[in-house]
Amino acid sequence: MSTASLAVEVRDLRKTYRTRRGRRPAVAGLDLSVPHRGVHGFLGPNGSGKTTTIRMLLGLITADSGVMHVFGEPVPHRINRVISRVGAIVEQPRFFPAFTGRRNLELLARAIDTPHARVDEVLAEVGLGDRGDDRFRAYSLGMKQRLAIAATLLKDPDLLIFDEPTNGLDPAGIHEIRRTMRGLADRGKTVLVSSHILSEVAQIADTVSIIGRGRLIAEGQVTEILASGSEQAVRVGIADPQRAAGLLTGAGLQVTTTGDHLLTVSSGRGTRPVEPSRITEILARQGLYVSELTPIRADLESVFLELTADDHLGSSPDGPGTRQAPPERHAGSEDRA
Repeated sequence: MSTASLAVEVRDLRKTYRTRRGRRPAVAGLDLSVPHRGVHGFLGPNGSGKTTTIRMLLGLITADSGVMHVFGEPVPHRINRVISRVGAIVEQPRFFPAFTGRRNLELLARAIDTPHARVDEVLAEVGLGDRGDDRFRAYSLGMKQRLAIAATLLKDPDLLIFDEPTNGLDPAGIHEIRRTMRGLADRGKTVLVSSHILSEVAQIADTVSIIGRGRLIAEGQVTEILASGSEQAVRVGIADPQRAAGLLTGAGLQVTTTGDHLLTVSSGRGTRPVEPSRITEILARQGLYVSELTPIRADLESVFLELTADDHLGSSPDGPGTRQAPPERHAGSEDRA
């Protein structure tokens, strides 16, 4: 896919931090391709380099090496040519607590020379049209996040970048943010959303990039990524799981006991998915009859765990719980672009 056909293109991006243990790569030769329009999930565990990558794209920190393009323009060298087309939320939004949501947006609109009428438009777009006159301090976490999205929409950007937008939200708040992002994509926007919660993004993403330890593991359409995982398994409920497991294993199937009377059955990598009818045939010939037979669909989380199992890419280089070194900041840079 050419640079012109991509909203964001990253090639061999690298960033290393100095720590007490020496130099630690946060991003290690990352490639990233984000097509125009739709929701693109930028997925990986905490510490995998997602936020560092986004900060480099926005010019908030400097890459050690690599090439980055946004709408075909090399960044950060020519970010001034595309910054008006980009809206981003990185970390927590900042607003005046004592002001209303509408007043906060009015001040921001004046600062970026956006028409006053745009404020009511963006409040309506994120579902805050009837709450614009409430003070920001009275907003729920989900409403605060939606107001931050409204702020990014003031200049009507073509690309929106959201870094972990559902962190700390309750299920209702998560649903609202998901619906807002999907709605933006359906209007022709490109939405790049980073998250360590793969199952959440999978519900709205058209394409995804999965990274671990600062490098790309898999990328493409969600359906393609799911198809690249292991074969579909089947959950089997049966009164005599031990005997059933022996029969199925003897027939060349892979069997795992998942409960007192439950088995998970698959056909092994590199082979066709196991057919539920084959399972019932094997067991019924020996007088065993199933009480449950449920196909288990692959999800992004299981594919990710499978892809990273050999290299332990799901954890940070220094082990579990390691935090990234504090990112450098350019003077005057903001978390909201």
